[in-house]
Amino acid sequence: MDDEAPGVEAWKEQTSAFDRVRSVAGSVSGPQPVSYIATEALVAENTARAHLERLVDMNVLLERDVEGTAMYEPDPLHTRVQTLRDLLDEYDQDGLLELKAELQEQMETWGRDYGVGSPEALRRRAAESDDAAETREIRETANDWALLRYRLDIIEQAIENYAAYSRDSPAPA
Repeated sequence: MDDEAPGVEAWKEQTSAFDRVRSVAGSVSGPQPVSYIATEALVAENTARAHLERLVDMNVLLERDVEGTAMYEPDPLHTRVQTLRDLLDEYDQDGLLELKAELQEQMETWGRDYGVGSPEALRRRAAESDDAAETREIRETANDWALLRYRLDIIEQAIENYAAYSRDSPAPA
């Protein structure tokens, strides 16, 4: 991260080194080495390594050995459960149903617009395009569609288990 970027000093002042490491490591889209996370979190590598190991112990991150280098990425199970919790904190059951309908509507629109039924089919269409801009556009839509499908799956899980997972429901005896 650029030390001169606006807000960097405020970020350092208002967050702990652990929080910065957790934030950076939790937002990477693929495995990253300690050096990358340390640089982005504005901490020393030894500090980042200690915090990353703690986050692995907490099942927040996964550690992988890639050609002898420890690489870190978000644990998909932790990410899914956190997303589920966030949805339940933000929406009641009716709100979840409305959100589900909105996502379904968007995916149906993409299906009609492109004449396909899935993000995978849309990616195949991108591979067949001869126009660079169209290929990029189709690829971005396919990625958005896949993300919405993933999110829809979590929303459906929240709806199906709303009574059991909601903070408003009584704890089982």
